[in-house]
Amino acid sequence: MIIGIPKEIMHGERRVSAIPETVKNMVDSGAKVLFQKGAGVGSHHNDEEYKEAGAVIVADVEEIFAQAEVILKVKEPQFNKEKDKHELDMMHEGQYLISFLHPASPANHQVVRNMAEKGIIGLTLDGIPRISRAQSMDALSSMSTCAGYKGMIMGINDISKFVPFVTSAVGRLQPATVFVIGTGVAGMRALATAKGLGATVYSADIRPEANDNARSLGAIIVETGVPSEIAVSADGKHANQLPEKWLAVEHESFNDIISKADIVFCSALIHGKVAPVLITEEMVKMMQPGSCVVDISIDQGGNCAITTMGAIDVKHGVIIQGINNIPGMLATSSTIMFSKNMYNLLTYLTKDGKINLDLSDEIISSILVTKDGEILHEGTLEAMGLK
Repeated sequence: MIIGIPKEIMHGERRVSAIPETVKNMVDSGAKVLFQKGAGVGSHHNDEEYKEAGAVIVADVEEIFAQAEVILKVKEPQFNKEKDKHELDMMHEGQYLISFLHPASPANHQVVRNMAEKGIIGLTLDGIPRISRAQSMDALSSMSTCAGYKGMIMGINDISKFVPFVTSAVGRLQPATVFVIGTGVAGMRALATAKGLGATVYSADIRPEANDNARSLGAIIVETGVPSEIAVSADGKHANQLPEKWLAVEHESFNDIISKADIVFCSALIHGKVAPVLITEEMVKMMQPGSCVVDISIDQGGNCAITTMGAIDVKHGVIIQGINNIPGMLATSSTIMFSKNMYNLLTYLTKDGKINLDLSDEIISSILVTKDGEILHEGTLEAMGLK
């Protein structure tokens, strides 16, 4: 099997899909690895390390796309300015692409359509199910840990006040108020980071178990008013997409804390679907001048109605962070985690030196986006209005 590792070209993206350790493992298993020159520099791995691990260093990325049977990437295909062509235009029919495709996000629908038209077999890392046998492949959880930590640091950096309680010569300054929406992996890391720095932390989640976890870290729970039988999937693993009636109830429950919060951290996701809008423009207008919204759900559409993907805006006096490659800012740690998740998934998919897609397997059926010219991912079809 020929595996291609191109350099990531999204602005600010410093991660890469393999570290020398995982390249060595691939080569030892019989694969040939084509690694683009300089692709590891952003995460502080040089070409010589990859060469020693057994990779073939390739200067021209078009060579990699032309020869590789499997392309391993961090982010969805982008337009390559140096080549003046889209990465998809360098790929070919029957080629496997494993990456964070975020296919349900409207911003990526055209990319998904183009993948299907070209006959590319797309597998998305954000579709890995939260089951015990898939934990070692769960790049979304790994990257959520990074985004939760770094995203909260970004929010703290944006506000113009102390985070902890401070006693000074002119009296006491109250701690910053932080509201974390969605206390899964990212939310819990964000919560712990804010709490560790001395903030007063509130949190909300429609899943009772997630609230229990947040409470154990010292968060004050904001009750959403959504019954658990409506909020949680039948298997108890995921939050459900709420009907409009209950979404309105959830919005109402947030109003008081939104008006007081210095930082609102948004990390609520619906597995495999577009993120729910939990902060409306009217709610942003209620916030204090100089406060901040950090919307790390932006890759799947965002939790705030007026977040701009890939940008930091000031709207109604509120800083709104829509940066969509936060783990890339933590490139050393995130690349180690990501590359090991990627290697574990690739190993799981490979049989006798080739990728084998058993569609009856829950992991494979959850991550498969395009195959044989068709879009197969349920959340994407729903978001496109095709289901």
